[in-house]
Amino acid sequence: MNRNLYVVMGVTGSGKSTVGAKLAHALGVDFVEGDDYHPLENVKRMAAGIPLTDDDRAGWLRALAIRIREAREAGRGLVLTCSALKRSYRDILRAAAPELQFVFLEGSRELIAERLAGRRGHFMPASLLDSQIATLEEPLPDEQALAYHIAQPPQKIVDDLVTRAGG
Repeated sequence: MNRNLYVVMGVTGSGKSTVGAKLAHALGVDFVEGDDYHPLENVKRMAAGIPLTDDDRAGWLRALAIRIREAREAGRGLVLTCSALKRSYRDILRAAAPELQFVFLEGSRELIAERLAGRRGHFMPASLLDSQIATLEEPLPDEQALAYHIAQPPQKIVDDLVTRAGG
């Protein structure tokens, strides 16, 4: 069982890529930007401000699950970013590796909107924040996700995760 399989999750602008990249570096494992696995049609929809549907996300989630399963079968750690907004999405990913650890980055709409306003070069417009918040099903206790408030510095979150991982 690989203890270093993580999905860093949360709505757009919550800091998934920042925390995920730092965590992967600290653990010495591969980092996968989940957005890179979106088909071009999904990227175009989001860039146009059109929220994705469950059907739009299905192939993307399957591709991410395959990447997680490959890492698990190879005995390698992995940190992957994915909004994972619904429990059903997390279940698809968890099926690839039951020991998969979700890291939920949470924060106020105001803080996230402020961060999005300063973000450049990302296809996801700030206008989709409200639809993501509306879609979000926060992880329930039985999912054993690790929740962190994004008002904390990303390095503090990563340091805590590394300590928990025994590193």
